[in-house]
Amino acid sequence: MPEHRAREHHRNRVQETLREEIGVIIDGELSDPRIASATVTEVVLQPGGKSGHVYVAVTGDEAAERDTLEGLMAARGYIRSELLERMGVRHLPELSFHIDRSEKMEARMDTLLTRMKKRQARAAKTTEAVKG
Repeated sequence: MPEHRAREHHRNRVQETLREEIGVIIDGELSDPRIASATVTEVVLQPGGKSGHVYVAVTGDEAAERDTLEGLMAARGYIRSELLERMGVRHLPELSFHIDRSEKMEARMDTLLTRMKKRQARAAKTTEAVKG
């Protein structure tokens, strides 16, 4: 059965609020040295609203990503209590943190596509030179 538009709209608003608030908490209130410079890119709540996934983009290498993820998982209880207080709600979904590598993958894809276009252009020039 399709979900009502009002519920979907509410879930989208909650996701956006969670994304903003978690971003503020990570940037300004967590003092864990394991947490590198991180940006909350997206929060996805499950349809029932009992759990959600927080996607975080980390500046740095894989070691920084791993350390940041460990720090965020350790601070999950603090983040949850702060969110409950700030949002003034009774129930908050269980949150799990994940590294968002979409920007890095997008940059890699752009690099590969650029290389491929250069090779095709070079091959076309070579073919024209042979024919001409």
